[in-house]
Amino acid sequence: MGRENLTLLTDFYELTMMQGYYRNNANETVVFDVFYRNNPSGSGYSICAGLEQVIDYIKNLCFMEEDISYLRSLGMFEEDFLEYLKNFSFTGDIYAVEEGTVVFPMEPLLKVIAPIIEAQLIETAILNIINHQSLIATKASRVCYAAKGEPVMEFGLRRAQGPDAGIYGARAAVIGGCVGTSNVLTARMFDVPALGTHAHSWIMSFEDEITAFREYARLYPQNTTLLVDTYDTLRSGMPNAIKVFNELKEADRMPQKYGIRLDSGDLAYLSKKARKMLNEAGFPDAVIVASSDLDEYLIDSLKTQGAAINSWGVGTNLITSKDCPAFGGVYKLAAIKKGNDFIPKIKLSENQWKITNPGNKTIYRIYDKETGKIKADLIAMAGEVYREEYSLKLFDPMATWKKTYLKGGSYTLRELLVPIFQNGKCIYESPSVMDIRDYCQRELDTLWDETRRLVNPHDVYVDLSNDLYQLKHSLLDSINVAGNN
Repeated sequence: MGRENLTLLTDFYELTMMQGYYRNNANETVVFDVFYRNNPSGSGYSICAGLEQVIDYIKNLCFMEEDISYLRSLGMFEEDFLEYLKNFSFTGDIYAVEEGTVVFPMEPLLKVIAPIIEAQLIETAILNIINHQSLIATKASRVCYAAKGEPVMEFGLRRAQGPDAGIYGARAAVIGGCVGTSNVLTARMFDVPALGTHAHSWIMSFEDEITAFREYARLYPQNTTLLVDTYDTLRSGMPNAIKVFNELKEADRMPQKYGIRLDSGDLAYLSKKARKMLNEAGFPDAVIVASSDLDEYLIDSLKTQGAAINSWGVGTNLITSKDCPAFGGVYKLAAIKKGNDFIPKIKLSENQWKITNPGNKTIYRIYDKETGKIKADLIAMAGEVYREEYSLKLFDPMATWKKTYLKGGSYTLRELLVPIFQNGKCIYESPSVMDIRDYCQRELDTLWDETRRLVNPHDVYVDLSNDLYQLKHSLLDSINVAGNN
């Protein structure tokens, strides 16, 4: 954390392969794709995040003298290769899906076109950044969906897997929909709201609960949220909180924001009882905040039970994506440039989902013109041109008999991959995190409700263009023929 140059944030075999390329074909331009195979947490979609940190990583990519000295000490690298590393910089092109975009399995989230020696080095760090933040942004979007528009605060720093996971996980959580974070460093770094109340230790540090509440209300007169479950929620915490609110009201000092927080017990039961007590005392606008090991499923259950909660603090299960702690993105070679042409490459597997899509590709998103909802995504060869006034046939690349015909004029198209680096120079300016959050909410609105549901969501089809489909199967056929010979 805090070191801008992350050049050695890589797997050792990337460096040994680089030395091999240096000896053989260091200047051969290749295409690598970053994609993933399954949505996390049983989701029907994912949220792409982490591009700003990828950009920072590429911009600061260089081997410092201490890096070279360390590599020399390993006894694996020859001096001419180490000399080459002293002047190393990224000179290639990068295309990417913008942060906050809704994405689906198998489509490229990021594409690298660069000399192979450069493209190989950056694999590990790119995956580390994109996988982590996309995972947490996706989890956050599910939690916020379960909250049905009520504010969700990210409260997970103390349970994150280390400082970086806490910092950038909170960033991703805000992109996914959280209104802010308890992580002050993230709030400062990315200009997002810093949020929180107080702990049980605040209450316990005073002689009694009512004194603790009064002092907190005195210190924070514009935002007074009192934690009521330190001793007994309904017989002590709530009566004392209401007493303080009455005192503030009588003194004409009612805060702009005020309410209570529940952090334990039966949240559905306690929140309904607390709401009744607040309403009867004349405080119907008091907010009830809940925390206590929440996730999207518990929030959904609490909503179903009629819980009177209208603000949510979500920690451990969000910042760690506890039910699905890895995103599973991969980085695969797709083409090698020979002259002016890209020669497609394909990875085979007995598992058909692990067979890669070859060639230099792009992605088109297809929207229903009337509703603005996503109809499908189309992975196509770079350079393929589609016109919205023409009819379009889509087919499932696995079950090709499943076809959809879209009449010309009934759909709109958007190309998702945008240029980020050209010839090693960054040509893209990252939006603020809050602007990315707003964009992400617009993206989520393009999903059908059936795709956003928490259990058994509807799959959005990711189809291959006819040209890409034919290329893929011609390569498979040629490999099969060669194998038989």
